[in-house]
This record gives sequence, C-alpha cells and structure tokens, in this order.
Amino acid sequence: MKNSLSPLPWLPALVLFSFAWVPLQAQQDQFLPEIDAYLKVNPLVRTYFQAKYDRGGGDPVQATIGPSAQFYLKPLLKLKRISAFDLDDAKRRPLVIEAGYRYITAPDAAPKNRLLLAATSNFPTKGAVLITDRNRADLDWKAGALYWRYHNKLTLERTFAIHSYHFIPYVAGEPFYLSQYGKWSTTSLYAGCLLPVGKHVQLNTYYEHDNNTGKHPNEQVNSAGLELNLYFSVIKD
Repeated sequence: MKNSLSPLPWLPALVLFSFAWVPLQAQQDQFLPEIDAYLKVNPLVRTYFQAKYDRGGGDPVQATIGPSAQFYLKPLLKLKRISAFDLDDAKRRPLVIEAGYRYITAPDAAPKNRLLLAATSNFPTKGAVLITDRNRADLDWKAGALYWRYHNKLTLERTFAIHSYHFIPYVAGEPFYLSQYGKWSTTSLYAGCLLPVGKHVQLNTYYEHDNNTGKHPNEQVNSAGLELNLYFSVIKD
C-alpha cells in the first residue's frame, strides 16, 4: 500500500463541503471522552467494553457503559493492505456483526437500558480509500417506555505517512431515525483522525456537528471527541 503526504484531491473538498452549512450560531459546545477496550477471542470473534459520554441521536450528554460481542468473516487481502496501519482488526473484514448492551445515565433523568444490533461492511476502493458502512438498530427502555432507533454511519478514510509514522484522517455522516418522533430527526457529521500509538493503543480525535430537528426549536451542537482505543488478543495472528 502506498502512503504519502499528498492527499486525494477530493478529500479536503469533502470535509469542507460536509461542514460548510454549519451555522455560526451553534447553540452548544461539548467534550466527549471515550474508552474502548477490545479483546480478540479467536480469528472470528472479538469482544469489547465501552465507557463514554455521548449525544447520539440528539440525546443530552449522557454516560454510556456496556459490553459488545463482534462476529466477523475472514479478512480480505485488499482490506488487509488498505488498513495495514490501523490497529482495528475489524476493518480487514468485509462484514462484521455486533450485538451489545448499554446502561445509560444522564443528570435529572431515569436510567436507560439499550440493546443494540449492528452490521458493518468494509469496502476497499481505488486510491487506497476505505469505505465503512455501519447499519445499527437500538432498542431502548426507560421508566416503562420502549423506543427504538435506527442509524446508518458512512465513513471514508485513508492512511497517510510522515516519514515512518502513519495516521488516518476520515470524514463520516450519520442520520438517525427515532421512533418517538416518527422521522429522521438527527444528522451527525464527523471529521477526525486516527493516531496509532504502539501495538495496542490508538487515539481517535474528532469534531462532531449534530443537527437535531426532533425537538423544538431545532438544536445545533458542536462537540470535540477523544477516544482511547485499546486492542488485545488471546491468540497470535
């Protein structure tokens, strides 16, 4: 895989286009920390534990914690080449299925329980660009009420190099459909960069803009996020 300092011609334009419409009067700013610890159990199964603050789907800032199990196909050679410097083993797989549970708390609100199911596809393209498409459904129950939501996250990323160090900038979009509003009520846009640190640690720094039309008046939120991703395995690849 070739890596250079010269980005694809359209990548900066895509970032600018994605965020050009963001209003200057955005109402709120947030910081969203996150830790994800992954353990590869065998060549086709991986588990992880997540603890984070988020605002997914237009929710207020909330603490989310819980485990997931991922099941995936054998890696493809093209995907292995295109994601060679990414520590996330799942990106080498054409299909990843995930099931998980989250316990969610927020100030002045009853706790929420969530079951999640997700299917993620990875596609290699010309120009060493990796396209990731994640479809996810959440089933939430809170104070006796049951809700569901669906969201689809499309991500484009590419690896670049400065001397021997490789970093991975990306852009992504994620619309949310919420059952309580009966419509597509939130759109999230992201621009970030993955920063591998050694063999087991990868940082994800990103900017997120959320446009929430489920509430009245519409709510605009800008967030800075920092993920600490830890990768371990009980087997040797």
